[in-house]
Parts: sequence; C-alpha cells; structure tokens
Amino acid sequence: MIVAIALLAVGCASPFVESLESNPWEVIALDSEAAFNDVAFIGESDHGWVVGTNNTLMETTDGGLTWEPRVLNLDAEQKITFTSVSFADQEGWVAGRPGILLHTRDGGDSWESVPLSPKLPGAPLMMTALGPDTAEMSTDIGAIYRTEDGGRNWKAMVEGAVGVIRNISRDPSGRYVAVSSRGNFYSTWEPGQREWFPHNRNSSRRLQNMGFDKTGHLWLIARGGQVQFADPEAEFEQDEDVWQAAITPEFATSWGLLDMAYRTENEVWVTGGSANLLCSPDGGQTWYKARSVENVPSNFYRVVFLGENRGFVLGQDGVLLRYKGATSAA
Repeated sequence: MIVAIALLAVGCASPFVESLESNPWEVIALDSEAAFNDVAFIGESDHGWVVGTNNTLMETTDGGLTWEPRVLNLDAEQKITFTSVSFADQEGWVAGRPGILLHTRDGGDSWESVPLSPKLPGAPLMMTALGPDTAEMSTDIGAIYRTEDGGRNWKAMVEGAVGVIRNISRDPSGRYVAVSSRGNFYSTWEPGQREWFPHNRNSSRRLQNMGFDKTGHLWLIARGGQVQFADPEAEFEQDEDVWQAAITPEFATSWGLLDMAYRTENEVWVTGGSANLLCSPDGGQTWYKARSVENVPSNFYRVVFLGENRGFVLGQDGVLLRYKGATSAA
C-alpha cells in the first residue's frame, strides 16, 4: 500500500530520463574559485564578459574558449559580488553588491564607477543595456530605474518596491517578473503600470525561479524539482489561473532545479545542483539528460543563451559549460 501511494504521488513523473545521444556542451574549467552569475557578449562578436563572486570580472575574445581576469581599480579589501553584465554594442554595464555599478563605452577597455544615491532602494541586481547612454537597473528589492544619459540621472519606473527578492527577470518588451525571497509569491510589472502586481503561487511548493520563454510567456521552477509553463493562450495580465499542469522532468534527481532558458522557441534547458542538466526539445513534453557532464564537480546555477548557437551554463569554482553544437536526443 505504501508503494502504491508513493507511485500515485509521483504521478506521471519518470524516475530517470533518457540520455542525450550526443553532448553539445564542453567544460571550461578556469583558475578561479568564483561562482559565476552572468555572461554577455558584444553583439555577434567573440568578445564577451562573465561576472561572479570574489570581485570576478573575466574577458574572452575567442567566443568563450579562454577567459582572462580583469582587475579593476576598486577597494581591494571589499569583497564584491558582480551579479549582472549587459551590453548594447560597445556600451556595457556591470552591477554588483554591495552597491556598485560600472559603465563602459569602449567594449570594456576601460570601466568607470557610476555614483549611486545613498537613498537608492536596495543594491543593483540586474542591468539591461538598451542603447547609447540608455539602460534599466533593477535592485534586490524590486525597484526599477532607467537612465538615458549614461547614468548621471535615473528615473523611477515603478512606485515603491516589491520587497526582498530572490531573482528577477526581464523580457525584451520591458516586462518583469520577480520571485519573493522566500518563494511565497511572485510579482509582475509591465511598462505603464504604477506598481508591481503580486500573485499567489499556485501550489504549496515554494517558488525557486521564474522567467520568460521566447514568446514572452512565463515559466516557473518550484521547490522539489517541478516546472510549469504558462498557457500559451494566456495574456500577461492579473490572472492567477494561467498555468499548465506541473511537470517533474526526472523525479529521482530533480529536487535541486535552479534555472531555465530557451535555446530556440521549443528547446528548453534546465540546470540544477550536483551538475544536473536537462533538456526538452519540445517545450517540456519530453525530457533528456546530459549525463556526460553529471560528474563535473559543480552546481549549475544558471543557463544563458545569447542566440541559438551561443550559450553558457554558469557554475561554481570556476566552472563554465560552453554550448558547442546541435542538440541530439537519444
């Protein structure tokens, strides 16, 4: 009877999923103890940047095969965690804690520190470069600001803040979703709204992460390794009942899922602790596992695609995975 109950609790989740036939990722092990948080490239070039903990700012000029650390003229005794990097052509921004914002106009050949008001609600968490002298900054309590003069002046885009958040995501149209620090609820905002709109989570499981797919629809990862996708017919509005049924990609190992990103409109990748890396080629209907990297000694915190053929998995202790080829299911 106990076994029967357990099987019912699992539902249609598979204990283990099939392996990918070929591995599209290569391991880049760097001489660093950093956990990486974000990566960005300058247009379609091979010139890019990755940021992370322990004052880590690293540069590549060969598409991510090799990376060199950049040491900036900052307080050497202050431990800085760079959380975000973003470029629009040669103009780039880097945000970090505690309360640091960097700006470059020459692809990173030189960086300047942008003064921040002591009254800024929270610390810069995510930067989005939008064009010449124009960028949006969101803080770790959900304040959103925009500059159109290279950071000299900032305009508040939303009244107040949402509270302490665990993560935040922005889609190309300027819409945001933020998950509360404890995963109890999430909030959405779109241009024109005065305030964030709060949403209750749709199950007893706390939220781990949320973001957008290629068409602007929401996805979420909940504790216990569950993922959900918004109904593709649903609008981005104040409606709680927009979620499709929860999916557990691989019941035996999915408890530590952390992030999700789309390589194409249908191909989605999910990362997790203990080198967990899963792929669905059909938007979540079927799943495969990249078992060739499961022995990498790292947690995979983030997965980022900067185009169909350029992607990175960001890990800890100097570990990166670089996307190198087409995905092939077993």
